[in-house]
Amino acid sequence: MNILQSSLKLLAICATMLVFGPPVAADTVLSKLLPNLDAGELVDGADAFGTIHPDIPVVQVLKAGERIGWAYITSDFVSTTGYSGKPIHTMVAIDDAAQVIGVELVKHSEPIVLIGIPDAKVKALVANYRGLDLVAEAESGGSAHQLDIISGATVTIMVIDDSIVRAGLKVARQLGLGGLVVDEPSAGPQFEIDLDAQAAPDWMTLEGDGTLRRLSLDVGQINAAFAAMEDERAGKRALTEASETTFIEMQAALVSHPAIGRAILGYDVAANVQNWLEEDDHAIAIVGRGLYSFKGSGYVRGGIFDRIVLIQDDVSVRFRDRMHKRINTIAAEGAPVFAEADLFKIPADSGFDPTKPFRIQLLVQREVGAIEKVFTTFDLGYQLPSQYIRTVAPAPVAEIPDSVAAVTSQTELDAQQALWMRIWLGKQVEIFVLGVMLTILTGIFFFQTFAVRNERAFYWFRIGFLTVTLVYLGWISNAQLSVVNLMALFGSLVSGFSWQAFLLDPLTFILWFSVAAALLFWGRGAYCGWLCPFGALQELLNQVARKLRIPQWTLPWGLHERLWPLKYMIFLGLFGVSLTSIEQAERLAEVEPFKTAIVLNFVRAWPFVAYVAALLIAGLFVERFFCRYLCPLGAALAIPARLRMFDWLKRYKECGSPCQTCAHQCPVQAIHPTGEINPNECINCLHCQVLYQSETTCPVVIKKMKRRAKDSAGPDLERFVGHPNQKIKIPTT
Repeated sequence: MNILQSSLKLLAICATMLVFGPPVAADTVLSKLLPNLDAGELVDGADAFGTIHPDIPVVQVLKAGERIGWAYITSDFVSTTGYSGKPIHTMVAIDDAAQVIGVELVKHSEPIVLIGIPDAKVKALVANYRGLDLVAEAESGGSAHQLDIISGATVTIMVIDDSIVRAGLKVARQLGLGGLVVDEPSAGPQFEIDLDAQAAPDWMTLEGDGTLRRLSLDVGQINAAFAAMEDERAGKRALTEASETTFIEMQAALVSHPAIGRAILGYDVAANVQNWLEEDDHAIAIVGRGLYSFKGSGYVRGGIFDRIVLIQDDVSVRFRDRMHKRINTIAAEGAPVFAEADLFKIPADSGFDPTKPFRIQLLVQREVGAIEKVFTTFDLGYQLPSQYIRTVAPAPVAEIPDSVAAVTSQTELDAQQALWMRIWLGKQVEIFVLGVMLTILTGIFFFQTFAVRNERAFYWFRIGFLTVTLVYLGWISNAQLSVVNLMALFGSLVSGFSWQAFLLDPLTFILWFSVAAALLFWGRGAYCGWLCPFGALQELLNQVARKLRIPQWTLPWGLHERLWPLKYMIFLGLFGVSLTSIEQAERLAEVEPFKTAIVLNFVRAWPFVAYVAALLIAGLFVERFFCRYLCPLGAALAIPARLRMFDWLKRYKECGSPCQTCAHQCPVQAIHPTGEINPNECINCLHCQVLYQSETTCPVVIKKMKRRAKDSAGPDLERFVGHPNQKIKIPTT
């Protein structure tokens, strides 16, 4: 009988080796710890461990001879280093649906746990991970579950939590559990850091272009987050500061990129950082201010920062004291004052890819008892902007048949179309409002004779329309056109035009399409006079200045005529620079105040705000000062203005000789002393058309009224008509 049993065992081993191949190397943590582990303690009802997988260090979990799951040690798959600097070995079992069916803390050297906290308390918390859905974790990036923390063992528990999730995802993908599959290398373009890229020197531009990313939380948000937790004590210990008080403002940037490092840290410090980093290491700068510290002080005890962790897909990096340096001075212009500023090294062996998105997870704690705390997390997402990344030339591939290439190209086109259609569907309200505005404006232009008949009503209509343009189109929707759009369009025409890129911004696309159509009908004024948010801001402020009786300056015609060309020179200069460097042209395009005043709502470094303030102050005295003399976008739109097909603005033969009324009252002095309207400067405000029908201002209309009254009244007219230069009094019946 014993011989028979031995033979059967040998046959089973041979069969296993035939199916799975030879066992995994004996130097895995699983192979070392498995002889001392009990399957029944790991998974309820399990009675044994089966065979070890031939390719990865996982072992079968058996119940009555049937496999019910796979077990593994987390430290075989991810870094599990804790306070002690040594791994925390946790055994996890998962079933075929990628559900965690068992967790056991196997071995650790954590001083916090060994000295102050009962081991049983940690093991009980770890056991609560049973039922964790790894499929949901894969979809959410590892944040689908509630993080439970034991006060005093924050780092230990966070390391265990991180290792359970990330190791579980790796095992589930490699075994194909729960429908998860191994992430194949991307067949698309590969990217790398562009070391030749340049960064802006000022803080606000770095924020605006995404070089710096921010997480901003106020007291109200923190109180709401803790109030939503299951532990009711968290909500009862709410912070007493005003809800709008800054709890923490945390910003981050990848300063291992040389240009970003120089912009934020200065040349000398950036050079020292590069010397500090080993080959393929990276570094991130994190700065913060507010009531809460992203560093805390606990890291000093064990050399690890327990409040922040870098997460990228399955990569998780916790920062230790040897990976940390303080930042003493921020070199970027206009940088705010921060309470703490620090550098953190990301080791080369962590698997971190600087060209892919990642997040800095912030742990926030609240005391609910004498020694008890509850915790929640918030994420600061980061993606290195495209200007710092370049495409790696792919390896040569076999030639693709035309039929296959056509199918592939069509598939990519469909994907791009689906993307912009999804964006358009998400902005239906903004598109509808813009459509209504364009419809109303078109009606005003087509039926301008009737629209301007009531001077007071038209004035308030224009003020209301400009207000909507400024507030909704500008500050809310950020639909401010720029000369940069034109330079990008020209670059696209030269390098290969594609509609897809322009369709990704619905409001900008619609506005440019309407501007193109309006140029044929009315010239540049349709946009500059009605749909430009910054133009609306200037005019509205000037109207306020007039109400406050601030004097209005009318420049002598000779000086005014010589200042016109300035905006054309600026545009041609920007266009010329864009032919050699679109990036440099975009920086020089800051001559437009649109980004500061409209897109960023004046939240920029003081030189930018001061520049905009100077323009707006000048506009209080000279209406639309920037539009008249400096706007490169207005110049670009004015160049084709003479191509318009119709001349809608009505004039009398007396206009200009002798009458100068319209010329004197034109808000932008677009009417020559000789009477003709300059279409390159006209903003189509229609004020001249209001005067064209005015029975109290226009001499031609007054003269016609006199003649009409004389023809109808005959000899009795002299009773009502005095001196020829006096106004007519017509009796009413």
